[in-house]
Amino acid sequence: MPTSPALRLWAPVVLWAAVIFAFSSIPSLGTGLGTWDLLLRKLAHVAEFAVLGGLLQRALGRPTIAFALGVAYAASDELHQHFVSGRRGAPLDVLLDSVGVALGIAAWRRFSR
Repeated sequence: MPTSPALRLWAPVVLWAAVIFAFSSIPSLGTGLGTWDLLLRKLAHVAEFAVLGGLLQRALGRPTIAFALGVAYAASDELHQHFVSGRRGAPLDVLLDSVGVALGIAAWRRFSR
C-alpha cells in the first residue's frame, strides 16, 4: 500500500512532537544526581529539539520556517509544562530548545546531501 509523500514527511514530525509532549507531561524527571541531573536534563532539551529541527527541515526544506516552527513548539512545550504538577516552564529552556532546533536543521542540511 503506497503512502503519500506528505504522510512520509510529516508523520515523523508529529510522532516526535508527541514524544516531547509525553516527556513534558511527566511530573518529575529528576534522577537525584545533583549537578549531573541538571546538566543531563539540559542536554536532553537540546537533543530532543535537535531531532525535531532535523525532522522539520526534512519535511519543509526551508530552514527559516523549520526554525520558526521548532521555536514555536518549544515555547508551547514550556507553556504546557507550566500546567504540569511538579514542572515549570522556563525561558532558558526555550533558548536551549532553540539551539537544538538550529543544530538539527544544520545537521540535516549538512548530512542529507
